[in-house]
Amino acid sequence: MNTEMIKQLLILLLSSSLVSNVVLSQFLGLCPFLGVSKKVKTASGMGVAVIFVITLASAVAGVIYRFVLVPLQITYLQTIVFILVIAALVQFVEMFLKKSMPSLYQALGVYLPLITTNCAVLGVALANVQKEYDILTGIVNGFGTAVGFTIAIIILAGIREKTAYNDVPEAFRGMPMVLLTAGLMAIAFCGFSGLL
Repeated sequence: MNTEMIKQLLILLLSSSLVSNVVLSQFLGLCPFLGVSKKVKTASGMGVAVIFVITLASAVAGVIYRFVLVPLQITYLQTIVFILVIAALVQFVEMFLKKSMPSLYQALGVYLPLITTNCAVLGVALANVQKEYDILTGIVNGFGTAVGFTIAIIILAGIREKTAYNDVPEAFRGMPMVLLTAGLMAIAFCGFSGLL
């Protein structure tokens, strides 16, 4: 791998994680972003699970698309196939967490199976195909996107923990304050657009 390729992959990694953050600029994956961001511990656990699922889904979906769907000329089935791949990977993560980290499994609750329907995971797999990324570039894009999701959810969880006991007007308590915070984070992340 030459230095130009490495440079392009690093730019893609930064771009997909910060500049075009999946949650704050594309508004994908909002359900777990808003639902699991009450505590930093559960947010970081969700982030790690999403990193694993999106990165692996990008790799598996890229291989299946390139070596199965394209040769058989059934690319119109890509969405269904990608959903099945994602569902299988989420089941694997769920079994692993239930066995090895039961407290995190309990804390994530219903949001762990929701990774299956997290549109960010499917969105990355479909974007890799639409942008005609090769398998390695798709994996880097998936990893960067998942890291961006993790950064955003951990920042939001940290802010929510700090503001949980603040004196907030009644109209802004609960979800309105969370949405306002997420909006301000999205504006702040727009500052990264000049980075690349």
